[in-house]
Amino acid sequence: MSGQPTGGTVLQDRRPADAVAGHWVGRFAPRSWRPYLRLARIDRPVGWWLLLLPCWWSAALAAIAADQAFPDPWHCLLFLIGAVAMRGAGSTYNDIADRDLDAQVERTRLRPLPSGQIRPRHAALFLVAQALVGLAVLLQFNEQAILVGLCSLLPVAIYPFMKRVMPLPQGVLGLAFAWGALMGWAAVFARLDAAPLLLYAGTWCWVVGYDTIYAVQDIEDDEMAGIRSSARLFGRRVRGAVGLCYALAALLVALAAWRAGAGAVGFLGVAAFAGHLAWQVLSLRERDGRGALILFRSNRDAGLILFVGLTADALLRNLS
Repeated sequence: MSGQPTGGTVLQDRRPADAVAGHWVGRFAPRSWRPYLRLARIDRPVGWWLLLLPCWWSAALAAIAADQAFPDPWHCLLFLIGAVAMRGAGSTYNDIADRDLDAQVERTRLRPLPSGQIRPRHAALFLVAQALVGLAVLLQFNEQAILVGLCSLLPVAIYPFMKRVMPLPQGVLGLAFAWGALMGWAAVFARLDAAPLLLYAGTWCWVVGYDTIYAVQDIEDDEMAGIRSSARLFGRRVRGAVGLCYALAALLVALAAWRAGAGAVGFLGVAAFAGHLAWQVLSLRERDGRGALILFRSNRDAGLILFVGLTADALLRNLS
């Protein structure tokens, strides 16, 4: 019928349940681009925020340690571009590996690959293009930071397969998503010290905690499909497990701030970050998928609170 969308157009407009409603990808992007933008999770920006924020935390700690007024703006911009590109590349790689599993889970079956909007070979070419953008960003840093960045490829490569063989695949995801905690420091000092290593450990705990919350959305489908997750592993103890992860995250981040030489304002930022995490734990409900998604997304705000606190500490210490 004239004026009605074709089947292909309708398919391209279908979005996964956890995509942001009313996002510009679905409203303004050319229809032929939409499946690729969704494959890169552009319509779910919280993912690149969660990859970016540890980079910015690390850059802020480096600014404190180096007695600089604020994190290097050029580095922060590079981290932003790299986070968007590499989150997209990682998501594309994950979806290529998981397309059969994704077809069995309600939340993921409308992703571009399991729904047939993109062919696997086209997704592979898109993966290469995004990875090249990430490589171009990485090459702007010093040799030590480049080496540190390249080492992150190992956990990224193995993560999609861990949900098939281990009960806590979020632990491997944490190794990858926490990597930025090393990068900001290495970009300034061309080495790794106790502060970024403590920050990395704390960020790993944070990632395991928030991704356990995220996995609450899929418990029932994961049980039927045989997909392993920390939410399934912890079961009725999920709130306590997330609380432990978050408590360790706050403690380790505080130790990192101490080793970097942070002052009262920096620790106030850490305390506010810890308070936000505590609110998440108190608000978490077992098998409440919608509430879990809201809490998961709120970690962008938690991370920004910490970054603002650390950056303000660097600025005020430099002005005094």
